Amino acid sequence: MRIKTKRDRRERIRLRQRKRLAGTAERPRLAVFRSVSHIHAQVIDDLAGRTIVSASSVEPAVKAKMTGPARAGNKAGAQVLGQVIAQRLIEKGISQVVFDRGGVLYHGRVRALAEAAREAGLKF
Repeated sequence: MRIKTKRDRRERIRLRQRKRLAGTAERPRLAVFRSVSHIHAQVIDDLAGRTIVSASSVEPAVKAKMTGPARAGNKAGAQVLGQVIAQRLIEKGISQVVFDRGGVLYHGRVRALAEAAREAGLKF
């Protein structure tokens, strides 16, 4: 795979990570997707091939919690989304996950989401 664009590089990193990461029923995979204006997170059981919980900055329930400086495309919005995904997982009885950053660097919005999820009670 030749790296010609940033997207190619990100895809190569994502595939390399996915070789090592797998979600189970006891410890599912928390996958994060970051676009320019939104952020999405879903928790996946790879063995069963199903999504357990998902949250997105596009959802009306999440948008309602974004007040003040929090927007769908900034760190404060990512923190809100991290808290929401953690709450939904804890309600389902899951407290441990494997974090999948999706090929993007662990900083900015991805890091804010992860740290907010940890503060809300998730372990990874």
